[in-house]
Amino acid sequence: MEQLLFAARDALWGGGTIALLLGVGVFLTFRTRFLPLRNLGGALRLALGSSSRRAGEGGISPFSALMTALSATIGTGNIVGVATALVSGGPGALVWMELSSLPGLATKFSECLLAVKFRRRDARGQWVGGPMYVMRDTLGRFGGVLAVLFSLATLLVAFSMGSMTQSNAIAGALETSFGVPPRRAGLATALIALCVILGGIHSISRMAEVLVPVMALGYMAAGLWVVACHLDALPGALALMVREAFSFRAAAGGAAGAAFRYGVARGVLTHEAGLGSAAITAACSEDGDPLRQGYTGMTAVVFDAFLLCTVTGLAICCAGVLGNTDGTGTPLTGAALTIAAFETVFGKAGGDLLSLSVVLFAFSSILGWAYQGECAFSFLFGLRFRLVYRLVFAAAAFYGAVASLETVFALSDLCNALMCFPNLVCLLLLSGIVAKEARKT
Repeated sequence: MEQLLFAARDALWGGGTIALLLGVGVFLTFRTRFLPLRNLGGALRLALGSSSRRAGEGGISPFSALMTALSATIGTGNIVGVATALVSGGPGALVWMELSSLPGLATKFSECLLAVKFRRRDARGQWVGGPMYVMRDTLGRFGGVLAVLFSLATLLVAFSMGSMTQSNAIAGALETSFGVPPRRAGLATALIALCVILGGIHSISRMAEVLVPVMALGYMAAGLWVVACHLDALPGALALMVREAFSFRAAAGGAAGAAFRYGVARGVLTHEAGLGSAAITAACSEDGDPLRQGYTGMTAVVFDAFLLCTVTGLAICCAGVLGNTDGTGTPLTGAALTIAAFETVFGKAGGDLLSLSVVLFAFSSILGWAYQGECAFSFLFGLRFRLVYRLVFAAAAFYGAVASLETVFALSDLCNALMCFPNLVCLLLLSGIVAKEARKT
């Protein structure tokens, strides 16, 4: 059974799926006449301005919705995933990571716009929405099938990637740096998460509004300090990135070919544009203008891919640790490589700092996915059993901290693909509506 799961995961996350995610983003960019790119500056001012912090009775502020969406997308991939891409694809992978994220602006813009346009109030008077509601209300019987498939996949991703794998990362980081037993770490993670998610979206968004900016700015400050302390290496590192990204060897399957492959793969996955998850959170914003919320929502790509991932990549490349090995001669990768970069400036404290970052990033992902999974659960089963969902979600967080999760990782990857397929079909079929709304600028 496990072999079948791994085979299905590898088949669904092959080059075809990556090309589809990237291709839909490029198509939507042209269909919207490049407006997401052209209006990026205004979108950032809108997202960070004082007007975005106003909330109404039945929803949360646009800023809180953005931070809650970011809490799910900003995760260990910003630390571990970037390092893995650089090891597999070389420094040029960072260039392709950023370039391939550009179409993600239009994808996330479209997802959030449609979610707000077709949202509704539930029995409690709160705004709810997301791709499942868009599919069901616009695409007839076919859309109803897509909505169920999307919701089931979202629910499985919430339990696997959103709860178990994140709590496993927290337990591993706390055990490695501070000697905390995984069982204790898992119990604390589960209980704290449960206390927050029992309060629903308002409680989760209040926590995200504080946690996300603090952890992101703190991590960026530390990463930029690493770059600043190796400033003499920055020009050479940038030149190497560009040279390896665009050299002729890319076409011949050399180092730059790997840079393209791994950079694009990480770029289209890191910000989750195309999965549709961020649209679920965007729908609960009090801002009733689909266009404004589309622009606000798409800025998550900037904060996630263009800022946090870039800082990680530059810190690794400038510190000169890419290619370093451990005591057994195995090349450093993942969190170990990023830790090595930070330790060149902060010493042993660099490892503790990275472990703390992993804990905060992973916990924020737990909170964000708790809400997104709950929306999918409520769509499928109604509101009556929300408490059951929340208790099971917290139990999954405890289990994830003490279990071996190779199968869970494969399941989460598989369900990510199952989320994106119905969502991308919906975006293509409704691209005309997106283009019409976008031209109201």
